[in-house]
Amino acid sequence: MGKILIVDDDAQLRLSFEKILTAEGHKVQMSATGEGGLDIVKTHAPDMVVMDVRLPGMDGLQTFKAMHEVDAKLPVIIMTAYGTTDTAIEATKLGAFDYLLKPFDIPEMLSAIQKALEASRFMRSRVEIDPAPEGDSTEVIFGRSKTMQEVYKQIGRVASTAATILIRGESGTGKELVARAVYQHSVRANRPFLVINCVAIPETLLESELFGYEKGAFTGAVNRRIGKIEQANGGTVFLDEIGDMPFSIQAKILRLLQERSIERLGGRSPIPVDVRVIAATNRDLETALEDGRFREDLYYRLKVVTLNLPPLRERAGDIAILAEYFLKRFSREMSIDCPGLTDEAKMVMETYSWPGNVRELANKVQKALIFSRGAPISSEEISEAIRIQTDGKETTDQTRPDSIQEWIRRSLNRGGDNIFGAMVDDFSRIVMTEALSMTGGNRSQAAKLLGLSRPTLLAKIEKYGIRIEASIKGS
Repeated sequence: MGKILIVDDDAQLRLSFEKILTAEGHKVQMSATGEGGLDIVKTHAPDMVVMDVRLPGMDGLQTFKAMHEVDAKLPVIIMTAYGTTDTAIEATKLGAFDYLLKPFDIPEMLSAIQKALEASRFMRSRVEIDPAPEGDSTEVIFGRSKTMQEVYKQIGRVASTAATILIRGESGTGKELVARAVYQHSVRANRPFLVINCVAIPETLLESELFGYEKGAFTGAVNRRIGKIEQANGGTVFLDEIGDMPFSIQAKILRLLQERSIERLGGRSPIPVDVRVIAATNRDLETALEDGRFREDLYYRLKVVTLNLPPLRERAGDIAILAEYFLKRFSREMSIDCPGLTDEAKMVMETYSWPGNVRELANKVQKALIFSRGAPISSEEISEAIRIQTDGKETTDQTRPDSIQEWIRRSLNRGGDNIFGAMVDDFSRIVMTEALSMTGGNRSQAAKLLGLSRPTLLAKIEKYGIRIEASIKGS
């Protein structure tokens, strides 16, 4: 939910806005004049503004310019009740987020406001790079592995340039966070940053969303509309999932990169724009090239600089510290004490392949925390959180032979003193924990299942600090 400023001299309209937006959970401030709205921007820092064009005293365009001198990132939606939208379009060219025609459709208005609030969050929420684990930021790129250290270096090298950047990585590896980190460390950090998801927007609407349209360009185009790329003039555009962009639109993106100009739908004149393009994809673009689904010339234009984000399974050394970071964060959000993780739980996480990467890890840690009982989260609780379906039978990925092989390889690559002994101890701990779980915590039955004497099992339970939470029968 956000802080929204309404600037309009119509008292009834202001009250209607307040009623609708408050019901949506937003905090609303209001002003009847541009001067009053400007004072609120200076003193209360709203997340966005909805403002009429015609105001007593300073008009909407003058007020908009003054507001952007105070805060260039402030999303402003312009409203007009008049047949001509030239003033609103002029404001949009200067950086206004959008404009609405009065009387407007309430769902359309709420949708525009939600998009503006999201854009505000993207521009203002600072992405921290490798913060202290006890930090309270929710927007972080975190990891101490060599591969992540290289990612940090690359962000630093490319941020200050004007180069087009292609970010590649599997779903859940943090491509959007990296794009925002590049933007926030760039010379355009005080200019707009707009995100366009090439998958979330239907193909029939994507072109007009990106480039805008002229009046009469198609049925229903009753006024000229400014596209997102033109709105972001002077700033940065993030084209997420560009590997899924329709082939017909790719030529226009190529023109943007080559000629720094666009054409609105139905337009005949090129419009110069100054935007930096950051693109991201989880697709295999090389295969798409071979299949004729992606333009070769655009491919080479995009990959002036390529940042490759490693999947979580290739940075196993980061899994435990990431899990602890998320556990502390979610504990704070839930206002409970952080229970911590057992060593066995960390081992289970390190043997799982995490197909959903960091996003999946965060979700599973949160799930385990919700169902925990306050004690340190155990291997059983983590195993339950990552349980999946395979051939109709419940299993966990870390029990598959290929995952065990991956764990062995990662552990050996990590190295360290007496790595063999440490790996044997870790594996023994997992096997014994599983045997105790299968027997309901019965030490005698677990010893029999493992082919060990009961004293030997008891000694190893003590050695490895294995917790037995289930009720013990017949021991």
